[in-house]
Amino acid sequence: MTTIALLASLLPIGYAAWYLILCAVSPWGRCRRCHGRRSHRTAIGTRRDCPRCDGTGIRVRIGRRIADYIRAEYRAGNQ
Repeated sequence: MTTIALLASLLPIGYAAWYLILCAVSPWGRCRRCHGRRSHRTAIGTRRDCPRCDGTGIRVRIGRRIADYIRAEYRAGNQ
């Protein structure tokens, strides 16, 4: 029973480590609104450039934004 509990507790830690490595290696991900297609449908059915990614289809991952914020705060505190 303790091995199952140990594995269950290590699973979120492993996922977090994997996501941090992914953010370090590939900071750009597909836009969640347009799914990387660079445009989306409006309410009346016309297609328009995605306002979240400015029509590029990619955005900075949330984990990368958090890591950059922590790094900037650390550097600002050490000056």
